Amino acid sequence: MTFTPLAAPSSEASEVDFGVEVTLDDVARLSEETFARLEAAVHEHLVVVVRGQEKLSPQQQFELTRRFDPTAETYGHGHDPALLAKSVLTRDLVSIPEVPQVKLLGHGRVRAHQGIAEVRLEHPSHRGFHRDPLDTADEARGSTRFYRWHIDAALYGHHPPKVTTLLALRVPENREQTVAYDDGSGDTLSVSLGTTAFVSGAAAFERLSAEWRDLALSARAHYAPHPYIWMKNARSRPNGLGLYSEGRELPASELPAIDDGRRMTLPLVWRNPVTGRLALMLHAYCVEALTVRGERIAELGRVRQLLYELMRPAIAPARVYAHRWRPGDLVIFNNRSVWHTVVGSLRPDDVRVYHQCNLASGEAPAGPS
Repeated sequence: MTFTPLAAPSSEASEVDFGVEVTLDDVARLSEETFARLEAAVHEHLVVVVRGQEKLSPQQQFELTRRFDPTAETYGHGHDPALLAKSVLTRDLVSIPEVPQVKLLGHGRVRAHQGIAEVRLEHPSHRGFHRDPLDTADEARGSTRFYRWHIDAALYGHHPPKVTTLLALRVPENREQTVAYDDGSGDTLSVSLGTTAFVSGAAAFERLSAEWRDLALSARAHYAPHPYIWMKNARSRPNGLGLYSEGRELPASELPAIDDGRRMTLPLVWRNPVTGRLALMLHAYCVEALTVRGERIAELGRVRQLLYELMRPAIAPARVYAHRWRPGDLVIFNNRSVWHTVVGSLRPDDVRVYHQCNLASGEAPAGPS
């Protein structure tokens, strides 16, 4: 079992300080000792890539994911089909019939796949989610966008998963594209088509000024009930980091029944239970209010602007790891220490087939103290 740092972006200015590739023959049959080393790597390095795992079945992927949190059983967003059908996520994910905790995602037509007769997958596109998308000419020239910087979490009734596993079965041609931030910074990032991009929440916290760190340590995020239904009509900023406040969120009267006991309030800073490192961890799209130094901030525009200023430094090009996928890649990432986003503008004839698994934890994330 060997560990190799993941290739950072081709820039001397790169600040990517996380992620390793691990050499393992078969992740479905790990001894307790080998799994313990893998689990420690996920805590320490945050993103772990294992190559050559295309034979991993959905059941095996579920069982591997569950080894990181043995009390977990439920898919990270629960299993209520009526609620999931109303969610902004429903267009991105298809359940594997025999193992519903594992989701099929990607792009293109897929036939006779793990009990699914036929389905047309759609790669999440900024065109349907960003307020001001790129035009067709920009995309034809190779420009693209981050889709949505997030953590995998229901944030209503279910605690955030500890890890997510993402398995690449078919990968589109590795054409180069350029992520346009289009936020006034002039920032761009060269990526391969269909990449998944990651940033370290630990680095995001540690690189804040002392003033911003103090603010983050004092703050708690109040997440909206049924957040992925609440925000499904809202539109994103062009760099994929948070929403514009235009009054497009659904009022409580248009949401499914709300159980106040399932509402979730979490600190903005989470502690890694193994390394002790503190990480700035939140899902900015789903926050409806903040408490900062004892003051509740309920005006949504102010909440979003504060979170944007807090988070924006972390997605600077030098701090982003954009994974260049190969068929058979299994990426295991610490969902309580990194943010991630899908990236890319795919053509109708591009095919991308992946299996994703994350499981709602029985334990809340540990706060900073």
